[in-house]
Amino acid sequence: MLVISIQSQVVHGHVGNSAAAYAMQAEGVNVAAVATTLLSNHPRYPSLRGRVLETELVADLLRGVEERGLVEEAAVLVTGYLGSPGNAAVIADFVERARTRNGKLVYLCDPVIGDDGRVYVADGILDVLRHRLLRTANLTTPNQFELELLSGAAIADAESLSAACAVLAGAGTDVVATGCTLADTAAGQVETILCTDGRLSRFATPRLPIRPYGTGDLLAGLIAAHLAKGEAMELAVRRAVDTVFAVLVRTQDAGSAEMRLVPLPTAERKP
Repeated sequence: MLVISIQSQVVHGHVGNSAAAYAMQAEGVNVAAVATTLLSNHPRYPSLRGRVLETELVADLLRGVEERGLVEEAAVLVTGYLGSPGNAAVIADFVERARTRNGKLVYLCDPVIGDDGRVYVADGILDVLRHRLLRTANLTTPNQFELELLSGAAIADAESLSAACAVLAGAGTDVVATGCTLADTAAGQVETILCTDGRLSRFATPRLPIRPYGTGDLLAGLIAAHLAKGEAMELAVRRAVDTVFAVLVRTQDAGSAEMRLVPLPTAERKP
């Protein structure tokens, strides 16, 4: 079982592959992790070192992945934070080649764009996501803001969320919408909602008074790991949500600004 995971990497903290790779390995899945950035930490801190990796370097690493036969071996391919429009383009090229070379490969696109009404990626990345990567994806995991931006529709209730997902799912893409608060969401709860074939499966957890970075990256990585192990989509999402919530509870109890991932909590194993 192998997942190819293409996203950011940091020295301190848990975002991008620095959240997802360990979690996937802890679930018993091998990971080929390709970095799009190499940073000292996420931008919440008062200083930030490192940089977005050069497009030529990212393209070279992806060619190495192909030369080692990892595309044919992989069960799931994940993309997250892309870093630059140039990186987005060469990653889209790689995804298209990979899907051609391995017809069984499941592609999970985490469309990292922004949150809380703010776009924080470079100009040009949104176009690659919308016109290339999402059209190729089997599954995408936007937060509510990203889903609204990509679909062009405001989300207030289950009906409008279903309509927004349908815009992204025109080519058969399943959608996992994260961080959702809808009109009928219970007070004090936040929801992760799977939309597949027009049907919604809703997973609610208590809303905790903390917002560590990387929870979406962790969730996407865990879903990928469970899918790589052959689990059905709904069960994969349920187990990923349970694990992320357990990590957040531990993080809150520790009073930590960074997620407390180690050791990874064991998700509920009942179907």
